[in-house]
Amino acid sequence: MKTRYIFLLVVSAAAAAALLPGQASSQDREATRPAASAAVPTGGMLGILRHGNWECALPGDAGSEAFVPVPDEAFRIGTASSYESPAGTGIYLLRGREVLFTRGPKKDERFKVLGENTLQKLNRDGSVSKLICTRVGGGN
Repeated sequence: MKTRYIFLLVVSAAAAAALLPGQASSQDREATRPAASAAVPTGGMLGILRHGNWECALPGDAGSEAFVPVPDEAFRIGTASSYESPAGTGIYLLRGREVLFTRGPKKDERFKVLGENTLQKLNRDGSVSKLICTRVGGGN
């Protein structure tokens, strides 16, 4: 086709679209946007955890141990936002003050950052649990 015919077709289509009432067959971008997941951290800068071994424990009581270690919850943070736990390896996302394990055996577990070397596990509903994880050894 000649250039002038293509130009006339484009102008005609634009004019028809402008003159049609309402939103004639336009895409509703809000309806097609994926819904936000409740488990995804929603704000803050992306970051990484300090590399090394992290041990987790539950609080004890005054009559016995101060804390009760939970070896199955322990993990090691490595390079490239990766972790290794007794059950396998995976990847995490640190955004703002929240950690989300996105792949591997801890997938969908969330933690609140309490300090540079301390995390507190969050329940599925976002409330804090009693499990605390602390970095106990240097890393890579």
